[in-house]
Amino acid sequence: MSSSASERPSQLIRNVQARIPTAYGTFFLYDYTDQRNGKEHLALVMGDVAACENVLVRVHSECMTGDTFRSLRCDCGEQLHMAMERIAMAKRGVLIYLRQEGRGIGLIDKLRAYNLQDKGYDTVEANLLLGHQADEREYWAAAAILEDLGVRSVHLLTNNPAKIEALRSYNIPINERVPLQPTIHAENATYLRAKVARMRHLLQLPPAPPAPIGGSLTEDLHRRLSLLQERIAHHSAHTPTPHVTLAYAQSLDGSLTATPGTPLTLSGAISMTLTHALRSLHDAILVGVGTVLADDPRLTVRLIPGRDPQPVVLDSALRTPPTARLFDHPRKPWILTTARSDEASRRRLSERGAEIILLPADATGRVSLPAALDTMKARGVQSVMVEGGAQVLESFVAAHLAHYAVITLAPRLVGGLHAFHANTNGALPHLAHVAYTQAGDDLIVWGEPIWMSSPDKMSETVHPQ
Repeated sequence: MSSSASERPSQLIRNVQARIPTAYGTFFLYDYTDQRNGKEHLALVMGDVAACENVLVRVHSECMTGDTFRSLRCDCGEQLHMAMERIAMAKRGVLIYLRQEGRGIGLIDKLRAYNLQDKGYDTVEANLLLGHQADEREYWAAAAILEDLGVRSVHLLTNNPAKIEALRSYNIPINERVPLQPTIHAENATYLRAKVARMRHLLQLPPAPPAPIGGSLTEDLHRRLSLLQERIAHHSAHTPTPHVTLAYAQSLDGSLTATPGTPLTLSGAISMTLTHALRSLHDAILVGVGTVLADDPRLTVRLIPGRDPQPVVLDSALRTPPTARLFDHPRKPWILTTARSDEASRRRLSERGAEIILLPADATGRVSLPAALDTMKARGVQSVMVEGGAQVLESFVAAHLAHYAVITLAPRLVGGLHAFHANTNGALPHLAHVAYTQAGDDLIVWGEPIWMSSPDKMSETVHPQ
């Protein structure tokens, strides 16, 4: 996007205008051509706007799925018609229609982005994964159209502060922002929340509704989640430490990934939804810094409506990068570290939005797991879901600190990194009260870890911090 009016190309040509009767009244439609690329932009004008102040204006970027097919995934089509109605009520105004589909990425990549959103990525992340910017739109043509129509100043119909800033950079006087509050429903709520959180859009959104546990999951999975919820509540009422649930996916040969430090997607779509439902049941979600470095997880609930757990990272040496996606989490992440961590790193991560919590070290110099659980309990955490990585899972098992396990078995052979090894405190537990449920092609194993040896001696074992 150009940053000043002097940089704007003077290559927008008005072609023709014609009377357009609509359900909202009679407009005149002006057709313009961008000589740089041949794109046609439009202006729908009602009333006399030449040499007028405070003209009601909507600058609308094309959205074929929303404008034409009335898709419910976004609020574009509704905004288009709301703007036409507002202009008709004022009996004067301009609706500029810019041909820059999908925030400038085009229809094909917009549909690809939709597929990524269906996998749990938000609208910004989907664009970035496709190699685009979050928003690639330009507004020089809108400014040129307003100048051509002789509009002197604007009341802009928008929820997007970036649009206001862009038009003002082209010396368009904007004297007032007029909000367009969309209808919020199940299909667009996640999209709208991402626009507010990631793109500064000014919308009044209701709080996320509590998760109807299981979402699109099967009745068996729904029932297992409800039983786990009851188990957590019972534990919280009778035990002074948080309930710890181990939740992870592995291949049939016990591998979490093919190569340490390299992410591998094992779970199918239903199992991924189950993982998000499990997250919503817990007060906190805990991972080691190795998982942050390898997977860059968001640690949020996205695939079902539900609350986001408190993100917690075990990171004794503060290797968490300031660019990690967990800093976009609605909650300030807690990074549990030791006194050996670098003061400059603490300050840098604090400035990025993390809360740095200093805890005692175990014999290996890493964060003491019992101390970590005591600290979380003191902060109101009644339940924590441990997702990984491998050494964190092993550490909780070795210390006999796991109360329940939900293990996804994917129908694959990987031959890679396993979660547990023979040195796990001398013995691995077996699972009691086991249940098996199917999630698409995956098999979910539910059970309570039971150790044959006495759990009196809590091992302070190594975990990846």
